[in-house]
Amino acid sequence: MSQIWQQWQALAASLPHKALGLLAWLLAMAVVFGLLERRFAIRPQRFLRRDMAQDIGYYFLGGLLPPFLTVMATVALAWFVSGLVPAGFYAWVASLPFAVRVGAMVLLGDVAFYWAHRWSHENEWLWRMHAVHHSPTALDWLVNTRAHPLDLVFARAVSAVPIVVLGIRQSNDGLDAAVAVYLALTTLWAFFIHTNLRWRLGWLEQIVVTPAFHHWHHANMPGTLNKNYAALFPWIDRLFGTYHLPAQQFPASYGADRELPETLGKQLVSPFRKRPS
Repeated sequence: MSQIWQQWQALAASLPHKALGLLAWLLAMAVVFGLLERRFAIRPQRFLRRDMAQDIGYYFLGGLLPPFLTVMATVALAWFVSGLVPAGFYAWVASLPFAVRVGAMVLLGDVAFYWAHRWSHENEWLWRMHAVHHSPTALDWLVNTRAHPLDLVFARAVSAVPIVVLGIRQSNDGLDAAVAVYLALTTLWAFFIHTNLRWRLGWLEQIVVTPAFHHWHHANMPGTLNKNYAALFPWIDRLFGTYHLPAQQFPASYGADRELPETLGKQLVSPFRKRPS
């Protein structure tokens, strides 16, 4: 518990600095993606659109709150695993080449995220939270931020499982710096794949998740539901039978199977309220 408390104190102390960093990221992405979407939009959409203020609220909420809860999950997991995994195993993992451990972290993290994401669609209670992210009926870069904080905690905690179990970050040889770069790039990529951009990326779409791939994940059309869960590698969906990227450029409609309350506060508590029969 003392370890969690220490990390909470560090997180709390860093909140003002982190909030400024989030604001800088937001302004930079608004300029870059806003200009690109104005020039290459799938469907024209106003920059100052409906629900934009809500999405900005989700952006800051999702950037500041989930780390406090994720710390609890990862510390508990590490404590549990430490009693099951031989110490010699961690020493062996630490002896692997740096590039191998980075590659394992990226690959296993995306496989774990795939299953966290898939369970969020297939489990009714998890879907109540994840439906917040699927509620928009049109996509743009800022829709990436529309996510319930507990949904983010679940996805991040599950994604961390293989990294904790394998002890990939046990040694201090620059891997933390690699993790920071990886998180920054994947965060930026997550915004990119939600963009209202009509770009198709050819052969690259077979290697990495692209806007077209992820737009079909958000599609609300017959035959398109529960597809394309991977965050980085589309072949993971091929492996588990959930890949969907038709010749048709982009979906005709988006959205979830339920309407959410209009205000952010009510949306945050909506997963815990019984749905009317």
